[in-house]
Amino acid sequence: MTAVAPSRVPVDLRPLVDSDVDAVLALDARVHLNTWSSGFLRSQLADPTTRTNLVAEVDGQMVGHAALLVVVDEGHVISVTVDSDRQRSGIGTVLLAALFRDALVRGLSALTLEVRVSNEPAIGLYQRFGFAPAGIRKGYYADSVVGGPEDALVMWAHDIADPAFLNRVDGAIDRAGRNSTDG
Repeated sequence: MTAVAPSRVPVDLRPLVDSDVDAVLALDARVHLNTWSSGFLRSQLADPTTRTNLVAEVDGQMVGHAALLVVVDEGHVISVTVDSDRQRSGIGTVLLAALFRDALVRGLSALTLEVRVSNEPAIGLYQRFGFAPAGIRKGYYADSVVGGPEDALVMWAHDIADPAFLNRVDGAIDRAGRNSTDG
């Protein structure tokens, strides 16, 4: 599926496949202090009934990926990564919107995620989609640049089946197009 990022860059979204694992690990190594193992990534591909794994490409180059885990009737956003030189171009918004639309197709009732408390741009992006802070996980991120484990902010979006949620998704894409300051 091709989407247009708010910066008007054509972004091709497709399911992540086994042959993408090395490229995902390389992208993650450029963005994160620690990465998942190839075995873990491959295990995430084994059950598409409970997982959605997407790759974002621009001009045939992988520029991001995102993953959603389904737990009963809720979705857990477990990863959103955009290449450092492509951040704040709307690719993160496009990836999230695709995950959220997938959650709606699956009939999920709520979404959750964790984000570093220091990652203010990501927190703002999630809030634009309607996520609200719900708690803190102390020391959740052991791989921190802040001198020790970093806390995670737990965020939730409830009642995603309400048409207002899809309106927020569409509104987040529209606002990002005007601002081009998101992931």
